Amino acid sequence: MGGNQSVPKVTKQDRAILDLKLQRDKVRQYQKKIQVVLDREHEIAKQQLAAGNKDRALVALRKRKYQEGLLAKTDAQLENLEKLVSTIEFSLVEVSVLHGLQQGNEVLKEIHKELNVENVERILEETQEAREYQREVDEMLANALTLEDEEAVQAELRELQLETLGVQDTERPVTLPSVPQEVPVSKEPEAQPEERERVPVAA
Repeated sequence: MGGNQSVPKVTKQDRAILDLKLQRDKVRQYQKKIQVVLDREHEIAKQQLAAGNKDRALVALRKRKYQEGLLAKTDAQLENLEKLVSTIEFSLVEVSVLHGLQQGNEVLKEIHKELNVENVERILEETQEAREYQREVDEMLANALTLEDEEAVQAELRELQLETLGVQDTERPVTLPSVPQEVPVSKEPEAQPEERERVPVAA
């Protein structure tokens, strides 16, 4: 399963950039060694002067001066290596952009082939023919119907539109229930005459 995974291809440009970066790292390591020697020779010169050995202090300073010259040269080499790496990497980016532009131009050419003048004119003509055919069909249907049929079709269309919007047709007459003609009869029992004439007697 793991063997099917695609491994990124290492190009000659990748190897060249890697080699330059390795050389740059070696130069930096060499600079660190030179700096250690410079510091050591400086300490030796101080110790020899303190001990009264002026000649040995002078030798240590001369060695230190020579190492400073080497350090300056390595600085120039390091700068050249870093510029070269940056130039190569930027050139690769330019090549990638150029390749992308080339692919984009090819796609545009293919699109332009499909959108040539003949195809556009043919599509416009077909669209115009379809519109004219639809207009003829509409006119035939309109002429085949009577005025009453057309009004009925318009009314049905209006109802469908109102149903779609969820609104009732205000032009349609509203049918109300008829008013009852009979007098409503109360369901409560009437009071008896005896009960109405009975007067309470005081105790």
